[in-house]
Amino acid sequence: QVHRLRSVDNLFVVVQEFKDYQFKENKEDALKDLEDLVKKLPWTDPLKVWELNNSLKKKKTKRKKHNLQSTASKEKLNDDGEEEGTDQKDASKQEDCAQSAAGVEPASGQDTEKTEGEASQNGEEEEDGNEQSDAKDELQAGSGSETKAGEGETSEGEAKVLKFRVTCNRAGDKHSFTSNEAARDFGGAVQEHFQWKADMTNFDVEVLLNIHNNEVVVGIALTEESLHRRNITHFGPTTLRSTLAYGMLRLCDPQPTDIIVDPMCGTGAIPIEGATEWPSCYHIAGDNNPQAVKRAANNICSLLKKNENKESSTSLGIPLDIIQWDICNLPLRTGSVDIIVTDMPFGKRIGSKKKNWDLYPACLMEMGRICTPGTGRAVLLTQDKKCFAKALSRMGHIWRKGQTVWVNVGGLHAAVYLLKRTWERAEEKRPFW
Repeated sequence: QVHRLRSVDNLFVVVQEFKDYQFKENKEDALKDLEDLVKKLPWTDPLKVWELNNSLKKKKTKRKKHNLQSTASKEKLNDDGEEEGTDQKDASKQEDCAQSAAGVEPASGQDTEKTEGEASQNGEEEEDGNEQSDAKDELQAGSGSETKAGEGETSEGEAKVLKFRVTCNRAGDKHSFTSNEAARDFGGAVQEHFQWKADMTNFDVEVLLNIHNNEVVVGIALTEESLHRRNITHFGPTTLRSTLAYGMLRLCDPQPTDIIVDPMCGTGAIPIEGATEWPSCYHIAGDNNPQAVKRAANNICSLLKKNENKESSTSLGIPLDIIQWDICNLPLRTGSVDIIVTDMPFGKRIGSKKKNWDLYPACLMEMGRICTPGTGRAVLLTQDKKCFAKALSRMGHIWRKGQTVWVNVGGLHAAVYLLKRTWERAEEKRPFW
């Protein structure tokens, strides 16, 4: 059931959490403390959870094994949190991530940048400690997960020694060490303590060391790749995570028979998540970019194929259509749409801040026209908050702002706005039907 949670990026079992960990000033002392920590941690119960988790997903891994190996090499390129294309992170907040283990060169020496298409959401049910742990979406190609993991060495009957790696995600600028160094030294101590073998790619156990300023969480990963990758096969430059798309959809509380439109759908992350989770609504997706429409169509095809495999004989359709259109002149009847959910251009990777000053009011106007007066609602995500606030003040007669949820979209501080449609009729710019 936990694996079926829709708004969580990664799952891990917490070994121990330190709310206010005092790091030593000196780098050597700070790293020595982390090494010594390994012996003091209560590993037994978390490893039992890890074993139980493995026994449940073993079947799945075997079936997917051959597919995974072929995609593993491709996936490597988009690893370390880079979802094909990267935006500058806040330079003031130092953030880095590394995977390392004793005597092994770190897999990612560079400090990873986060991307606009990569949202770590704190707004929904995600654990805060998990905020930085996306950069480790490395593919594990079929783990030999039958091994029991006990305290110290593996039990006598087991010839196989467990393989492990340590992934460190560090954020904050007061640390004297990098995440590479922390992962290396912590990993060395883990290896000594359990007599496990360090392996960066074919590991059985992934130990997570999440350091956020003075907060330290040690955990064991329960997901091989981030759960936000569940629906999308064709990524664009700013593909939204399924986890954040789910949170946005849930915010507008879709009811059966609602018509839900994403007028700037990009690769279709929001409508695809919507059609999967709310199949009793009708979802319409559109974009002005033919390349985006093509990617979204490919994502829909992949989903249909996936449904086909599940049902074997009968393939299930999905209540979703994709159209190429212009956001300012939508081919939809006035007042015919119940819900609008979209990720608006931030003006960084797509569009520009300057263009947004004209685009945002025009969008809000046209969305107001197609949305049902009184009951219609819109959930919009943007990082260009200043421009959005100005556009909204000009459209105050048709949209009332309800709730605002702050989200971290790949290191960018963005906002999700819930808007309610007023009873006011939107002026029509031209005669419609």
